[in-house]
Amino acid sequence: MDAFNQFSADYRTRVEQSMQQLLPASATIPDRLHQAMRYSALNPGKRTRPLLVYATGMMLGAKSEALDFPAAAVELIHAYSLIHDDLPCMDDDDLRRGLPTCHIKFDEATAVLAGDALQSLAFEVLLKQEQFSSPTIVLNMLSELTSAAGSLGMGGGQAIDLAATGQQLSLEQLETMHSMKTGALIEASVLLGYYASGGAVQSDLEHLKTYSRAIGLAFQIRDDILDIEGETATLGKPQGSDTAAHKATYPSLLGLEGAREHAQKQYQLALDALSKLPYNTELLTLFAQHIIERDR
Repeated sequence: MDAFNQFSADYRTRVEQSMQQLLPASATIPDRLHQAMRYSALNPGKRTRPLLVYATGMMLGAKSEALDFPAAAVELIHAYSLIHDDLPCMDDDDLRRGLPTCHIKFDEATAVLAGDALQSLAFEVLLKQEQFSSPTIVLNMLSELTSAAGSLGMGGGQAIDLAATGQQLSLEQLETMHSMKTGALIEASVLLGYYASGGAVQSDLEHLKTYSRAIGLAFQIRDDILDIEGETATLGKPQGSDTAAHKATYPSLLGLEGAREHAQKQYQLALDALSKLPYNTELLTLFAQHIIERDR
């Protein structure tokens, strides 16, 4: 995993530098809002989604410079979603990435506005991209990102999650919820890398969709397992928070061993999809392995 760890370190730094430049300065009026935006977006994180943009795009021959803005855009959307998920009217969390959540650090109204502004900024970032020769590339990326954030993506997944609290879901219902809440933005990350590279091979697109959907579910299954087995200091959020909130999870439905087996099944589906691509897929293979083995 040394190659993956080096890639992760290098490109986390790269996307964070891009976001530093793209976010309004802390002193820009309204300064409290901009401070909240920067606090939430720049707090230390795994940067899984922007790393997927880079890994996919580079596999397909894109230059890093062409991937910087799409990678930043998807992380800004992710940051917005975390702010809103943590609000008292949603998951009511006090800790995120080992630090106070945005509404605790600032206040609830500022947190709502910070999330709204980060979402808008993500789309603005894509519209400002000058690396692409065709406006169709930008339109395709905007289409993927808006769909992933909407009622058939993260927004809808969160609505289902809230409605399902305290209820027992079937495996099909659980996977529908998480394919929207978690998987949609992971899929969009992979597809932004595809479109930014100028990708135009339909079979490549379909195999990448299969890959991204599989790792999206594997990512959530691993999250559910870590909620039981992980430690608060490592996770950056309270251990057992899903259990305490009576959330529907894979371990609660399948048991811990069943959840691990289901994650392995998704991992294999991802590898099968990569095997059909005529490129060097080593980095995306290591990515899938990292997702099911990570400790936070």
